Amino acid sequence: MVDVRPGDFIRVVKKGGLVVEGVVLPSTEFTSEKHLVVKLSNGYNIGISLDDAVIEVLAEKYTKPVVSEEFREMSIVRGSGSLKIGFVSTGGTIVSKVEYETGAVKPALSASDLVEFAPDFRELSSELVVVDFMRKLSENMTPEDWSHISEEVGRHLKAGVDGVVVAHGTDTMSYTAAALAFSLRNLGNPVLLVGAQRSSDRPSTDALYNLKACPIVVRDAPFAEVAVVMHGTTDDLYALVHRGVRVRKMHSSRRDAFQSINDIPLARVYIRERRFELLNRRFLPRTRSSDIYVLNKFSNKVSVVKSYPGIDCEIFDYLADRGYRGVVIEGTGLGHVREECVESIKRATDSGVVVAMATQTIFGRVDLDVYTTGRKLLKAGVVPVDDMVPEVAFVKLSWLLGNFPEDGPAEIKLKLVSNMANEIGNSQSLEVFPRWYHGD
Repeated sequence: MVDVRPGDFIRVVKKGGLVVEGVVLPSTEFTSEKHLVVKLSNGYNIGISLDDAVIEVLAEKYTKPVVSEEFREMSIVRGSGSLKIGFVSTGGTIVSKVEYETGAVKPALSASDLVEFAPDFRELSSELVVVDFMRKLSENMTPEDWSHISEEVGRHLKAGVDGVVVAHGTDTMSYTAAALAFSLRNLGNPVLLVGAQRSSDRPSTDALYNLKACPIVVRDAPFAEVAVVMHGTTDDLYALVHRGVRVRKMHSSRRDAFQSINDIPLARVYIRERRFELLNRRFLPRTRSSDIYVLNKFSNKVSVVKSYPGIDCEIFDYLADRGYRGVVIEGTGLGHVREECVESIKRATDSGVVVAMATQTIFGRVDLDVYTTGRKLLKAGVVPVDDMVPEVAFVKLSWLLGNFPEDGPAEIKLKLVSNMANEIGNSQSLEVFPRWYHGD
């Protein structure tokens, strides 16, 4: 048998004339020695018996180990294109496999494995700098992780790459996208977060399709923004590029789980044709400058409180007493919380806590001038954040408190409602509602 390694592109000719071509996937402790698992060009995985099989290696995995540091293992993949791309893997389903003994999904794939699954990276780039940065499911991410990821992405951008792709778990991808959008100042090229709803070794995985969209965006995007690249439909029609400060995971398991909120997606990508279609004319223009700077400190003393009928108003007293410096309220409707809580909220703002009001309705904007409770909240010192997504308001407030420690509450409030990354101010359209709201 020909010696093959994970990542090699092979052709298998079986007795009887069957010919299969694909990328060899890494084996597990449960993989039979008499079989290979191969990822086909359509994204599906198949197992091939080696009995009566002739194997030819069409392209060897080409990686050159460079450095291993405390937080990162880096390699370089050479390609035939013209782009220089940074690829940072942080974990999540996209780098996970099903552990068939237990049925659980666990991180198991390297960044290089992912890149080898998507040959588009090698075909469109001359140099791909691949970093295994961490292996973390996104529900375990912390503001400290945002800081480390921002620093790593900034390192690539300063080195002159045309764009950076960040593999990330989908559960909290929108939080990290927002963190990068605020941390990376004077951004000159796109930064793309990509993930998967189904692990890379599953036949129905969406990992390959989402990955293939990324180098096309790096090549063609006229914008320099942090964005999320994921399936646009449940099938493989196209991928959507969502602005990182305007996106939310709207479904727990569908492949088209992500939706732009109070905005339209930045772009649509047709993978088969490698075609990029700009959808949103409102964006931060691409300058291709590598002269960025990174402000990547985040405060751990920020909380989110969701308003609900009968909410215990002592929550706000507790947070103020525990030294929290910021609170984002997900209010009902136009931005409300039960009237009995106004006194506790005022006590918090009087003690220096920045209290922001977002709406839990997802779509729409806050307006505290309409009803009496809203006007009382304004008088109590609450700052409305317009149509900002609640989790983006949370990340932005954490970032502001981390990077501007000398600012008082008034200065922080002013910065919070200042548009820094297109996180505020786009009018709502019916088109932004996901299809399943309409019953399609």
